[in-house]
Amino acid sequence: MEVSSVPTEDELFSAVDALLEEVAQDDLPTPEERKRLREAAGLSQEQIAKALKSRRETIGNWESGVTEPRPPKRAAYARLLEGLAARFPAPTADAPAVPAPAVPEAFTGPAPEPVPAPAPATVPPSRPKAAASSTSRPAASSRRPGAKKAAAKTTTVAAADPRFENGPLAVIDCEDGQVSAYCVGGLVLDVPAKSIPALVDWTLAEARLGQARLHRNGRDADPILVLTASALERFGLPVALSPEEQRAGRLAAGHKVVKQITKAGLQLTQRGFGPWARVYRDPEGSRRRCVQLCILPWNALDAREWDKKDDPQLPTMHPADLARYLGLYAARVTTPRGSTATTGLELMTALRPPTRAEKDPDTGEFKRAFNDDAITAKYDVVPCEVPDEHPILKDAGFARHHIRTPAEMLMEEAYDWCRPLTDEECANPYLVAVDINMSYAAAANGLTVGLNGPTHLTGNPPFDPALPGSWLVDLSHVDLSRVQVNGRTVDGDRLPSPFTPTGERPTGPAWYATPTVQYAVELGFDVAPIEAYVRTQTGRYLDPWYKRLRDAYVETMADMGVTTDLSGQEFLEAMARRKQVDPTMALLETAIKATAKGAIGKLRQRSRGQVPYYEPYPALDRWTWRPDIRAAVLANQRTGLHRKLMKTAAAADLYPVAIGTDAIVYPSPGPSPLDVLPHAPEGKSVPGTFRLGVSPGMVKHQGTQTVLWAEQQFEERGGVFNVANLIKTDQSAREGE
Repeated sequence: MEVSSVPTEDELFSAVDALLEEVAQDDLPTPEERKRLREAAGLSQEQIAKALKSRRETIGNWESGVTEPRPPKRAAYARLLEGLAARFPAPTADAPAVPAPAVPEAFTGPAPEPVPAPAPATVPPSRPKAAASSTSRPAASSRRPGAKKAAAKTTTVAAADPRFENGPLAVIDCEDGQVSAYCVGGLVLDVPAKSIPALVDWTLAEARLGQARLHRNGRDADPILVLTASALERFGLPVALSPEEQRAGRLAAGHKVVKQITKAGLQLTQRGFGPWARVYRDPEGSRRRCVQLCILPWNALDAREWDKKDDPQLPTMHPADLARYLGLYAARVTTPRGSTATTGLELMTALRPPTRAEKDPDTGEFKRAFNDDAITAKYDVVPCEVPDEHPILKDAGFARHHIRTPAEMLMEEAYDWCRPLTDEECANPYLVAVDINMSYAAAANGLTVGLNGPTHLTGNPPFDPALPGSWLVDLSHVDLSRVQVNGRTVDGDRLPSPFTPTGERPTGPAWYATPTVQYAVELGFDVAPIEAYVRTQTGRYLDPWYKRLRDAYVETMADMGVTTDLSGQEFLEAMARRKQVDPTMALLETAIKATAKGAIGKLRQRSRGQVPYYEPYPALDRWTWRPDIRAAVLANQRTGLHRKLMKTAAAADLYPVAIGTDAIVYPSPGPSPLDVLPHAPEGKSVPGTFRLGVSPGMVKHQGTQTVLWAEQQFEERGGVFNVANLIKTDQSAREGE
C-alpha cells in the first residue's frame, strides 16, 4: 500500500503562492503607467528599490517590461502602485498631465535617457524562499511572472520555448553554504547539488536551461553553467590550474572531480575538464543530454574578447549582472561555446546547418539529407590557399623555412599602409582617424562563396566573376596614377594599391581571390588568368550570419543611446558617452565585434604549436576550415575600402595618409570627422564615400592627433610604423574589430 507523505507548511504556502502567481499575471498597471506613477510622485527608482529591498536595475526592468515582479515583492509593489494611482490618477483627454519633478534618473531600460548612469550596483537580488518546491520544481515555483510577455521585448532574454523557460544559461555561485543559480531576468534558483555530477544531472532534469535552435534544421544549444570561484571551492575544484594543467588546458585525469564524473556514468569530450568543459550522458533518442561548464577563474572568458583587457570587470561582477551580460549575448548572438571566435564559427553552422531530415518516398522513413546552401563536407585544399605550416606544403616540396612569394601563396589580408605627408597636407593641424564598424562582417554581406571543393582550371582560363576561388593573374599593368572616377581624375599615387595588403603595386603574377580580380575588371583593366582553383557550387553562405551579428550590434548600440537616426554631431556625442550609459552593454559591444572578427579568422586557423611543423593539427578536421572563404571576405573588405577611398578623393580631393586594417587617417583642418569627411550641401554624406553612423560598413571616430605629433613619431621611429594604429582617442576603439 502506498503511503502519501504529509506536506509541510512551506510546501503548502509555496503551492498557494504558485496559484496566486498564475491568477495574478495582469493585476499590475502597464510598464508605462508604473513609470508615470513614480514620476508623478517625484520618486526615484533608487527610493523604490530601497523600500522594496531590491535593486535600482530591477525597478527599471519592471518599468520597461523587461521583467515582472514576483512574490513577495509583487504584492508590495502592487500596493505601492495602487496608492500612487489613488493620489495621481491618469490624466483624461481634457486634463493636462501632471508634470513630473526633475529627478535625476539613471539609465534602466531599452530607451536610454540623456543623463549618463553610474555602473550597476552589485547588491545581489533577493532570492526566493528555500522551499522544497524551489528545487524540485524550479520552473513552477521560481519563475518570474510575465516572462512570456517580456519575451517580445527587444532587450529581454527570456526563452519562449517552455523547455528552456529559465533562459540559456546560469551563473553558479555559493554564498554562506548555499549554492544558487543566477539566471536571466533576475531569476535565482536554489541548487541542491553537492558535486559536479549532481549539478549536471540537476541541470538536465530540472533547471530548464538551454536555447532553441536558430534554424529549423539545426539543433538546440546545450545549457551553460558559469562557475564562479566560490562555486569551484564548493564542488572541490581548484580556483587556479597548476602550471602543468595550464599547459595541458585541463585538469589531470586523476583529479577527484574527474573520477566523480566517470563514476557517475557521465562522459567528457576529448578536451577533458578545462575552462570550457562539456559533460554529457548518452542521448535519449534524439534528445541530447549535455551541459557545458564555463569556468570563470580559469580564464574561460578571455578579457581580450569578453571584458575590458586593461581593467577587467568580470572577476568582480555580481553573478546576476554576469547572467544578464551573457544572457543578452546568447539572446542576440547565440549561446557562448568557448572563445568569441569559436562561438562565431558555431553561429555560421547553426544558421546554415549541413543536414536536414528528409522523408524517403519509398519507405516513408526519414533519412539524412544535405542542404544545398551549407558546407556539408571537408574538402581538399590547394597549396596556394593554406598557411605555411600546412601538411600539403611538405608534399609539394617546400622547404621548412621557405618564404613563399605572391605567385606561390594567396596573400589576401587587410591593409597595413602608411605614407609620408605632402607639404600641402602638413599645413593641416590635425590627423583624424575614422574606423569602419564591423568591417569584416560588412564585407561578408552579400558575398558569394564556394560551398564545395576546388576545381583546377589551367591553360589561361577566362575570368568568371561568378566563380569564387583563387586566380593566378598578373595585375602589375594596372596603373591607377591618373584614373577617372565619376568624371574626375584621381591621383592614385597618393592611394594604396587595392591588390596588396601593403598598398604597393604588384610586380608580377600573383594569386588573388575573386573579389580582387573582379575589382580590377571594374576599374576598366583587362585580366588574363594563368590558372585558377574555383568552386562551382556557390551561395551567399554568410548572409544570415552577417544579419544576426548586424542586428545584435545595432540593438546593443541603441541600448547605449547610439541609434541609426542620429545626425553626425549627435552620433559623435552619443558614441563618446555610450560606455558610461551602460557598462555592461559596452562589454557586449566588444564581444559582438570580437565574434565577427574572430570567426572570419577561424576559417583559416593556424597551428598553435600542438604538433610539429607540417603535421596535421586539430583545426584541419573541421568542415568549416575554409581558407578560401576567409580570403574572399578579406579581399572584399580591402577592395570595398579602396572603392570608398577613390570616391572620397574624387568628391573632395581628399587622400588618406595611413590605413590600419579598417582605420583610415586623413589630414584635417579640424579635430572632428565632420571637419574632413565630404558632405553634400544639404548636410548629407556624398554617396559612395565614408559616412558617419552606427550600422556595419559606416564609420565612427577613432581618434585625433596633431600633424606635429605625427612628424615627431616619424623622426623617432624612422618611419617604420603605421600611425593609424596609434591614433586612438578611445583606447578600446578598435577592440574586436
